[in-house]
Amino acid sequence: MANTKKSEKEPSPEEILNGFQTLRAEQRTLSGKLSEFELDLNEHKMVIETLKNVNEDRKCFRLIGGILTERKVKDILPVLVSNQEKLKDFIDKLHEQIGKKGQEINEYREKHNIKFRGLDNPKQEEHPSSSEARGNVLVS
Repeated sequence: MANTKKSEKEPSPEEILNGFQTLRAEQRTLSGKLSEFELDLNEHKMVIETLKNVNEDRKCFRLIGGILTERKVKDILPVLVSNQEKLKDFIDKLHEQIGKKGQEINEYREKHNIKFRGLDNPKQEEHPSSSEARGNVLVS
């Protein structure tokens, strides 16, 4: 039984901080991807609005995987609308994932009693007593 207690050892403050920073990095990565896809969605909207006012037999060009292809507006417009819908769905899922990641970060923060210097209890003393300092991780 002594071995099982050693395997359930409390993580060190450095391990807690690394875990927290990993979660925040994952959230930042998701936010970056969200920004990219929102830009793509806006580009799709602009192109669709432009092509709606053009003769459907007019030729247009589309860049696919680095290759410029020539098509007619009537062939490209439905594909763009379909891609726009898929982008909207994907963006919604990313919003959901970012929210879940934020919740996970908050739960991790509460579980390990992580405090931010200047944000949590800004009027608190700079140097807490030694009994208060145990188990806390201070992030600046």
